[in-house]
Amino acid sequence: MIVTTTQSVPGREIAQVLGITRGGTTRSRNVVQDMFAGVKNLVGGEMSQYTKLQADIREQALQRMVDDATRMGADAIVGVRFEAESLTQGALGASAYGTAVKLQ
Repeated sequence: MIVTTTQSVPGREIAQVLGITRGGTTRSRNVVQDMFAGVKNLVGGEMSQYTKLQADIREQALQRMVDDATRMGADAIVGVRFEAESLTQGALGASAYGTAVKLQ
């Protein structure tokens, strides 16, 4: 599956637009992560537990979007975008979306 943020695939022509494809996930942080992050917040620096959690949820959202496009019969996803947000005091969410297409 070709996945791109551009509106086209270089060197390929879009034969058919299949529709919007999307994937999302929500994950909660755990008490241990919050404890270490609280300490890091006091002394400064990157909160690597949250950085990893954020990367993991983006990857899962991306994979779910690809799975959705595969079910639609797509060869590629163009115009991919990501959104991430803190949903509650301890939960992070991410979504990925784009346009599923068939290539010639």
